[in-house]
This record gives sequence, structure tokens and C-alpha cells, in this order.
Amino acid sequence: MQLIWIVCDSKHMRYGAHCATLPSAAEIFEMGETLKSIDLFGSARAAAVHTVITDIDDTITTDGLLTAAAYSALEQLRLNGLRVVVTTGRPAGWCDHIARMWPVDAVVGENGGCCYWYDRQARKLGVRHSLGPEALHTNRERLNAVAKQVLLEVPGTALASDQFCRLYDVAIDFCEDVPRVSDDGVQRIVALMESAGMTAKVSSIHVNGWFGSYDKLSMSREVMRDLFDVDLDRDREHFIYAGDSPNDAPMFAHFPNSVGVANVRDFAGRMDALPQFVTRSRSGAGFTELVASLIALRRSE
Repeated sequence: MQLIWIVCDSKHMRYGAHCATLPSAAEIFEMGETLKSIDLFGSARAAAVHTVITDIDDTITTDGLLTAAAYSALEQLRLNGLRVVVTTGRPAGWCDHIARMWPVDAVVGENGGCCYWYDRQARKLGVRHSLGPEALHTNRERLNAVAKQVLLEVPGTALASDQFCRLYDVAIDFCEDVPRVSDDGVQRIVALMESAGMTAKVSSIHVNGWFGSYDKLSMSREVMRDLFDVDLDRDREHFIYAGDSPNDAPMFAHFPNSVGVANVRDFAGRMDALPQFVTRSRSGAGFTELVASLIALRRSE
């Protein structure tokens, strides 16, 4: 699949202080990519977008930090009339906080295990779960057993520091708080999880494993249907999805307006599906680049 680069040019510099250090077009051409602008969307196509769904780690954040520019970009989407839904492998405990505190409409957590949203008028948190309490309890014992095996067989790994507030999965840290584990080590984690009957997905920092067939896309379908009365399949051209790693592949495959921040290229050859577009900037700078370009195109319509 050809990757199309989203360009940050002079008229898209509202959030784009990072753009000054972008790779040159010549450098990108040398990589065998085709450099094309987000203007390929066209203003009419951009105007048709009503929802931006985005990953968090290394898509909005940069080296583990949520920058002011990236957070502002989320807010700018809302201020410009766009719905914002975050999908992440991060735990349920984080989703409670994000739904309450961030300028977002809903948060899909644990790779589709749950969803949180906050009704600001009613001052009430809403929650949807993929499994009931009994199944979660039974699965926890099985998850713990697999986690123990992984930690024994793959040196250098650790339980993710946010494991204490997870409900659905086990997250094995391969580079967030530990020295980076080799690609072979990461694939060994995946193999151990899959041999135990789990679904395993690789993010930019963790391997997440769970029992069940849900993913980011399946929960996003439910959320859009039941909270917003939107058919995610019928109306998928009205969405943009932004991500960076293999656990975003189902979303990249589903949405014709899928966008990878530049670091998605780090996973070349290891993803089931690639995004249709790629920003020139990495991580949070790439996300702000996308938002600035989208808003500029919508305003020109």
C-alpha cells in the first residue's frame, strides 16, 4: 500500500512550531514514499468529517508526555464542532480520568474492553463493559498465569506500571519503564499469549493480551451507535482515525480517512493494515499537524 504524506505548510502553522524541524521532501523521497499534502482531502471532504477517533500513546503523546500543543489540538477539534473519541490500550482507571478531565466525548479503553463517557450536564459518568463481573474475575486468574509465564520466559519485560487499574487485560511493558526489549522478545510475548488462547496486540510500549474477540473497532461501533446514533460502517467516510502502531490496524483498515503519525513507519512490515495517510511529524507533533490541516481545510469550504 502506498503511504501518502500529510504536509504541514505555511498556512497550517497555527499549532505547528514543530514543523520547522520536519524532514525535507528530498529526504522522504529517498525513503521511497510519495510526498503529498493533506489537501488531497479537499475542503469538501474535510467538511464532511464529523468525528475524529484517535489513539493516545505516541499518537497524541510524545515520549510519554502530553504536550500543551497536543492537548490544545484536542480542544480545537471540539471548539470547531467535531466529535472526539479516544481509543487506547490504557486501563479502565485512566479512562475514568480522561472522560472527566479531557476535552473528549468518549474514551474506549483496554483495546475495546470498556468505554467511559461523562455527561457534564447531569454530572454523571457513563460506563460500558464488554464482559460481566463474573467473567472478569475468572479471566483475571488466567491473565495472571500467562503474565507470570511471560515474565519468566522473556527477560527484561515487566508488568506495565498501570496494571493495577486494569480490568480486562494484562499489559507487558517492553520499553515504557524498562530498556527496550528486542523485536524477537516482543514476538515471543505475542506467541505466549496467543498459545494461551488470548488476543495479543502490540502497541508502541506494551503488548496487551486479553480473552475475548473485542477490539477498538468493535467497541467504537457500539459507542457510536448507542451514544451518538451514528452507524460506524455506513458513515465511515465521515470519520478520521489517527494512530501509530499495530494495535491500530483494525481501525486503519476500516476508515478510508485513516492517518498514521510518522512513527507508524517504525512498524513497517509488522502491521496487518496500514493507514491511508501519514503525517510528516512524529507522535504529538504529527497529531497537531493533522488537526491544524483539518481545521484549515474545513474553514476554507
